[in-house]
Amino acid sequence: MAAIPEFVSPTIERIYKAYKIKSDNGWRPHLGASVIGRECDREVWSIFRWITKANHEGRILRLFDTGNHAEPRMVADIRATGATCLDEDPETGRQFRVEAHGGHFGGSMDAVILGLIEAPKSWHVGEFKTHNDKSFIKLKKEGVEKSKIEHFVQMQVYMHLTNIKRAFYFAVNKNNDELYSERINYDTDFALRVIERAGRIIHAATPPVRQSEDPSFFKCKFCDHWDNCHGGKLPERNCRTCMHSTPTDDGEWLCEHGKDPWAISLETQMVGCSSHRFIPNLVAGDQTDTDGETIIYKLRDGADYKDNGQ
Repeated sequence: MAAIPEFVSPTIERIYKAYKIKSDNGWRPHLGASVIGRECDREVWSIFRWITKANHEGRILRLFDTGNHAEPRMVADIRATGATCLDEDPETGRQFRVEAHGGHFGGSMDAVILGLIEAPKSWHVGEFKTHNDKSFIKLKKEGVEKSKIEHFVQMQVYMHLTNIKRAFYFAVNKNNDELYSERINYDTDFALRVIERAGRIIHAATPPVRQSEDPSFFKCKFCDHWDNCHGGKLPERNCRTCMHSTPTDDGEWLCEHGKDPWAISLETQMVGCSSHRFIPNLVAGDQTDTDGETIIYKLRDGADYKDNGQ
């Protein structure tokens, strides 16, 4: 007997589609503090250089949005204890932002907190996260630094850039609404190493070494950039994958094609131009010829690829 096809509600399909429509392209202008804690330098560089356009299905985009809806409730929970919890910068009316390396690196804090029962006189960076049951159990057993190093790194960056010496990690189990909290101490040396790493990756003109040279390595297989990094697929065509573009110390991107370098707007960065030529290390092949305009590569499969901005 043939299997009965699963019924898919057209209403749910439309909901998921709406998330796809309103989502951005997954490209952040800056390297986020939420990303710098990842292990692989090349993955972090690939995110900053817009190697692969995000293409999440609507259900996943809705899942990402779930965490955003949890944050106001968690802010209210903190305030209910009598503490002051500021989730917006009074000067801007938006989340508190921090940045380094001219703005190429930074992030938005969930809150700053004063009056916690555990330490009523100390200001804390507030970081609010949601976890599934498996992740939450691991968090309770091992603590933030061992179980969620990316979150730990993120808080160290925020503490360093705000000169706040404590952080308050506040998490909720999405399965049963159980709460977890942990106070984190600022580690100067650790934070400085993270800031230095961010700068090194931002200003790397070519892709850093891979975490593993084995394409079947499990962490690589789950990376969004596997197709380019190991699979030989060409990256997205935009200014950040172009050999002519360079991030500057003052937070700009400079196009160095032609005689007079010029600052590239964010809008232009996303689309590139006819002078675009891929950073050679992003092409899975050897350069065999060029006439100054077209660069010819011999790809892994033996085919010729002509990089001429098309």
